[in-house]
Amino acid sequence: MTVMSSLMPGCTAGGSSKNDSDHQRVVQPTDTMYTGQKAMAVYDYQPERALQIVDSAEVVGNVNEFKADFIRMRIFGQTQKGDLADSLVAMRNNVPLKHDIRYENVIRIGERLLESDSAKVSLAQQENVLEMMVYAARQLGRSEQAITFARQLVDVCHQQGAETEALRNEAEIGALLCAQGQKELGFAKLDSVLALLDGQRKFNELDALIIASKRKMDVLANECRYLETLPLAQRIIDRLDDYELHPETYHDGTYREPQDSADRADYIQFYRSQANGRMTVAYAVLGQQQDMEEVYQQIEHTVRDATAREHIARYQTLEKEMLRKEAESQNRLMTLVAVGSISALLIVLAFACFVMFQRRSIMRKNRALTQLITQQQTALQTRPASPDLISERLRQIEERILSERLYQNPNLGRDDICKMFNIRRDVLNKLINEHSEATSVSNLINSIRLQEACRLLTEQPQMTVVAIAEEVGLNTRNLRRLFQSKYGMTPTEYRRELAAKGEP
Repeated sequence: MTVMSSLMPGCTAGGSSKNDSDHQRVVQPTDTMYTGQKAMAVYDYQPERALQIVDSAEVVGNVNEFKADFIRMRIFGQTQKGDLADSLVAMRNNVPLKHDIRYENVIRIGERLLESDSAKVSLAQQENVLEMMVYAARQLGRSEQAITFARQLVDVCHQQGAETEALRNEAEIGALLCAQGQKELGFAKLDSVLALLDGQRKFNELDALIIASKRKMDVLANECRYLETLPLAQRIIDRLDDYELHPETYHDGTYREPQDSADRADYIQFYRSQANGRMTVAYAVLGQQQDMEEVYQQIEHTVRDATAREHIARYQTLEKEMLRKEAESQNRLMTLVAVGSISALLIVLAFACFVMFQRRSIMRKNRALTQLITQQQTALQTRPASPDLISERLRQIEERILSERLYQNPNLGRDDICKMFNIRRDVLNKLINEHSEATSVSNLINSIRLQEACRLLTEQPQMTVVAIAEEVGLNTRNLRRLFQSKYGMTPTEYRRELAAKGEP
């Protein structure tokens, strides 16, 4: 496996360092998934995945060699999957698999890191590494080695002026001395630390006091001195109660302090439950049944409160997620509405422009047609009755239809014309076909009607189109149809164009 092969110096079979090209690789935008934070987010139950991420993060340059090895220390030393971590160490170092080999690896990496330039110039880096080494040695049961590391850690804390951190580690040394059999010296150191921390109302000192008290209770419990653990547990509870009532007094801004009220409640609940648990064990061993039951009830009450807070926090988280999704949905809906509205507006504007263009086109056409109609009427009115253009007989027929307003008869037809002018049908048809633009008698009559309708539309603006249609022997529908067919526009449009031109 490529990722698994990128091992830290000293943890490979040969202990060789990485190829220099790994450190010269240019970080790409897609490399951001490989970071120390991503590795630590999964190390607890996925150490193999966490190691793959930190290996890749080091290769692409997101973490330096020192930080990568320190993260590996955290992964091996604090993962919940201890057996899996042991297997990973054995595979990486090519050594036989054995129980708790991961802690040996933590110490081996730590010793190498302490010799690095990064640690030599930074007391804070030394402190971080030594804390992990003390923890690993203690887990391996190597009291002497743990004491050595702890004393180095105390010295580093003093050099940084972190006296409370020094006291925290002095308590660790005291417990380790007791485990070595140096009980008098160990208890003296524990009592000295507790005396220095007791009564100080700052969070860092409170936290150190709790840890030191726990170390002493562990030692006392190992010696079955349970009665002496009771005042220590009660002191933890009393100090937590005071912290719960006056959190602002304990505020000191140190990195261990809870960031908000929820974290503070969890912190208090965690250590209060531990103290009550130790008191319950002590009362049980001492045979104080009633006291044990009372403390146990307090534990149950604390657990119920913690469970309720957990459910409330989970509900609040779900509620926030629902509100976030609802807000996203609302934003998407508003975006869609806005896009739809803009699209609809653009469509309306486009349609309006099209209608205006069409209307202007029709208006131009109507003006041209009106001018043509006017010219045709003028020509008809001024045209001489020449036998070369039209038969005298046909001219007489047209004049009589106009002068006597025969066209007003809606039923006027060919037989009526033949009888009225004493002319045969074939002769009438020949006259129309040879000397007229009309194609039939009815077409001739309708042409006269349209001519008269144009005159009335022009000269009688007060007359309605309905009245004009009746005046020329047509209904409104037929007049509109004939007018549109011959002139390309309706009577109403013709009159509107005349009005626009200012003609009477």
